[in-house]
Amino acid sequence: MTAAPITPGRTALPGAAVRALAGRWLPRLGDDDFVCSPAGLWLALGAVAAGARGGTAEELGALLGIPAERAAGAVTEAGRAVASGGAVAVATGVWSRVPVRGAYREALPDVGFGVLAGQAPVDAWVREATGGLIERLPLSLDPGAALVLVNALALKAAWEAPFAPARTRDAAFTDGYGDTTAVPTMHRLLPAAQAWRVGGATVVELPCAGPEGAAPRMRFVLGEERDGPAEALPAAWAGPEARTPVAAEAVELALPRFSVRTTIDVHAQLAALGVGAATDPERADFSGLSPGPLYVSDAAQEAYVRVAEEGVEAAAATAVVMTRGAAVPPRLRTERIAVDRPFGFAVLDATGSLPLFAGWRSSAPTDGETV
Repeated sequence: MTAAPITPGRTALPGAAVRALAGRWLPRLGDDDFVCSPAGLWLALGAVAAGARGGTAEELGALLGIPAERAAGAVTEAGRAVASGGAVAVATGVWSRVPVRGAYREALPDVGFGVLAGQAPVDAWVREATGGLIERLPLSLDPGAALVLVNALALKAAWEAPFAPARTRDAAFTDGYGDTTAVPTMHRLLPAAQAWRVGGATVVELPCAGPEGAAPRMRFVLGEERDGPAEALPAAWAGPEARTPVAAEAVELALPRFSVRTTIDVHAQLAALGVGAATDPERADFSGLSPGPLYVSDAAQEAYVRVAEEGVEAAAATAVVMTRGAAVPPRLRTERIAVDRPFGFAVLDATGSLPLFAGWRSSAPTDGETV
């Protein structure tokens, strides 16, 4: 199945809703290495919510921050807006063994629909949609699966000003267990405007190359010594009113090369996020999606990010399965920011308000990761 093309569109992104979802989700992900896509989860659950009714719709709407009856339009507009800059590819596909209502298809014009005939075709779609960064679904389809909905996000972007490979050298990194290791670390001088503080956290922004006002940006967060991802990462998308400039004319950034790949069992976390009816065969109501009874029997997300001298690449695939059921200028005053202990990172849209990807690196990066 080929997903419907994404076309540019102008809309207000659901940044507040996605940030709120991220704020509820991040505490569930622990303090070890991970990467996730709050935007990918929001888009996938939004497409599911478009077919929900009754109490099921109310629960999903509360998590998504929008009424379920508006979910289809919001998902369509948000997907188009995220993709409009050209650096991020967005696609959603639905494969089904049960009838899908015509009104549901019409409400989601950018979603591709096909027949569910085993996992291999869906895996192939995921591979193509993510440019090969994710090889297959983040879960295995049970023979009883009646429908699977998959959202894919993929990003490959060069830095606006790349790191010089000749300046990459080993530097000390102290991991979350207190062990110190020499890791390959990139170095660059940045304008002071690309770093700020939010409370006790330090944030550094690296813009990606692309049209002005449309290119994504990546931010790195060093929280206070005892902060974990739930405390530190929200600083990555805190607004200008929460920021304090660094007291310097320039910033000397030392940043490890790294990559992180994570598979998250989203289904196991839905109850803690306030979604219970959708996963209960007796209570789920997806009558707006299909005339037959369906419930969410599995949900998972695989996400990947790689940061190197030339730029960043990232991808996420979020699957929801439903079953019948029921150069240095001289004499500048600089501040050195060394990312030499556990840190957060986030890739945001061009507005800097929508967290496309967010993650945490606690372990020491190794030279072989980015090969």
